[in-house]
Amino acid sequence: MKLDDIKKLHQKKYRAEFGHFLVEGEHLLLELQKAALQNPLLQRSELYVTAAYAHWQSPFRTHVISDRQMAQIADTKAPQGIVAVVPMPATVAPAAEPGEHAIYLHEIQDPGNLGTILRTLAWFGNFRCLLSPGSVDPYNPKVVRSSMGAIFHAPMELDVELDALRTRFERIACLDMNGDSLQSAGFRTFDCYLFGNEARGVPREQLAALDARPFTIPGCGAIESLNLAATVNICAYELNR
Repeated sequence: MKLDDIKKLHQKKYRAEFGHFLVEGEHLLLELQKAALQNPLLQRSELYVTAAYAHWQSPFRTHVISDRQMAQIADTKAPQGIVAVVPMPATVAPAAEPGEHAIYLHEIQDPGNLGTILRTLAWFGNFRCLLSPGSVDPYNPKVVRSSMGAIFHAPMELDVELDALRTRFERIACLDMNGDSLQSAGFRTFDCYLFGNEARGVPREQLAALDARPFTIPGCGAIESLNLAATVNICAYELNR
């Protein structure tokens, strides 16, 4: 891919047009290489490095570029000098594994929240992440960095309509300030766990149509709510406890 086209991958519309996204830095490259051992699509990634990383051992086709060129294609202000151009995976995730839990995120907007959530789901395993239309692009560079490589390990489905959950999942749970305790025995018995937008949550009428059972994380109530990523993290831990 030409360097001018690589620079465009900072924008969502060009990631969709070219079907590629950027991965930057040593740690993420190591995670990419690990994932590529099992994923033939990822093996088609291409690596761009400065002279300082010309020695980097990689299975990918490698291009050595100048520091100035690296500064142009990198997303960070002080790039390490190693960037990969990675093909986007298929829009449909692999079939669910036995006992797998679905985490549905409705119109999540914060890249850091999504990256942190993917990192948690990949850590525990046996989760898949479903993103509604209008959610932040999971291939946004900030999401990729904050996922710490989890984006290669957590199955994702994009543009999943909220109304479609009723036909896919028999039992749906959601997080609500007035629900049953997360520590109740029934919390682990659901197929899909629904989490709303950071500011607006999920519209009440749509929750009612889904017949989603509400649960809450017990706390002292000194503040209004928990951060979305923290909420998902606590729920994932509870489901694996």
